[in-house]
Amino acid sequence: MALWTPDPTFYASPRDAASAPAERLAYVAAFDRAAEKPDAIAVLDVDTDSPTYGSVVGWTDLPFLGDELHHFGWNACSSALCPGSPHPHVERRHLIVPGLRSSRVYVIDTKDDPVAPKIIKVIEPDELAERAGYSRPHTVHCGPEGLYLTALGGANGEDGPGGIALLDHTSFDVVGRWEVERGPQYLAYDAWWHLAHDVLVTSEWGTPSMVEDGVVAELLLSRKYGHSLHFFDLRTRKHVQTVDLGDQHQMVLELRPAHDPTKLYGFAGVVVSVEDLSASVWLWHRDGDSWAARKVITIPAEPADPESLPPVIQPFGAVPPLITDIDLSVDDQWLYVSCWGTGELKRYDVSDPFNPVEAGSVRVGGIVDRTPHPAAPDQPLAGGPQMVEVSRDGKRVYITNSLYGSWDDQFYPDGVGAWMAKLDSTPDGFAFDERFFPNGDAFRGLRPHQTRLQGGDASSDSYCYP
Repeated sequence: MALWTPDPTFYASPRDAASAPAERLAYVAAFDRAAEKPDAIAVLDVDTDSPTYGSVVGWTDLPFLGDELHHFGWNACSSALCPGSPHPHVERRHLIVPGLRSSRVYVIDTKDDPVAPKIIKVIEPDELAERAGYSRPHTVHCGPEGLYLTALGGANGEDGPGGIALLDHTSFDVVGRWEVERGPQYLAYDAWWHLAHDVLVTSEWGTPSMVEDGVVAELLLSRKYGHSLHFFDLRTRKHVQTVDLGDQHQMVLELRPAHDPTKLYGFAGVVVSVEDLSASVWLWHRDGDSWAARKVITIPAEPADPESLPPVIQPFGAVPPLITDIDLSVDDQWLYVSCWGTGELKRYDVSDPFNPVEAGSVRVGGIVDRTPHPAAPDQPLAGGPQMVEVSRDGKRVYITNSLYGSWDDQFYPDGVGAWMAKLDSTPDGFAFDERFFPNGDAFRGLRPHQTRLQGGDASSDSYCYP
């Protein structure tokens, strides 16, 4: 009689995750803006003792052109250990990789040969549209009863409402639309949850026609992009409450709930305020019997000579920070905030989530300054800290520089290039690892976007116990 044991990369608590062995590989989604070559999953060696440390050691091309890989996630994670999960013996082995432009979803197996992942299934756009009514899949989260796939568009691929599709854990078939009652939620972006409290939270960006060709100035200035958080009952799948952050706060993107399952708060990043081009981070929390949100971090725009700015922001005479990602360490102490416009990665101590304290900053890239990486001081960089991923123990922070093809072109019209960096983080500060700087030809002409770490990372897992 075989003894079933859970995947060893599932952790019951944040403490268990932080004490687990360090990752040795990183998987990075990379895309071809021209859609002349297939997008790919690049595999990077992140083992500091390896002779190929910091290099691309594996590569999996996709079979089609024009997918534009963006966000992706693991098929299973620590949420499988939570009470009531019907899938305690699944494995963290498959990457679920959506194409944001094509609406295809790839299932890629990393188990047999982790540096040569193999595509085992392709979910075509028709299946997603017919079974769930969605298109333009964006974010993947492994839940206790299946895979949650957020999508920006409705079945026609241009308009909304966007929402969440559920995929089967084993077959990876599209089960259907997750929402039973979506309430007023129409625009979509991210979704996360407080599993132990049966709460799901969603954020808002825009429909495909609002985002695919870049920022539409008329929509931005008329405050038409997303500016609300939505709260759902996770079990009944019904909308409970909307919290509007104010329509000046445009594009509410990444959601990072507390990892401690007993805590009912989380952070949301807002790209830009149309009043002053500042960016902000908001804290959602319980307020009596309802949900509330307050702005806890404001990052101002930086004045600049209009002649040095791309046309999209020349009239403003300033560089907006453009918060495009945030990431919360597994111990809930450090919040990393990427300012893609100014080329800055900030770190905040959020031990008191209502009163974050800035605790370090680095510069690399940026619309105006083009700050080089310390490993190549004579190489000005375009793009900036964009997607951020933090190791389970919080000691390593990985960043990539591309946001989204059409937006890259607007804000960096001379090109963003391709680079990735790593920072070493301690309680006393954080700084670049000069040994780790894959760039340029390392990505074979593709632009790197999101990173996932072998065995999980700070934005992959939900934990069942404090």
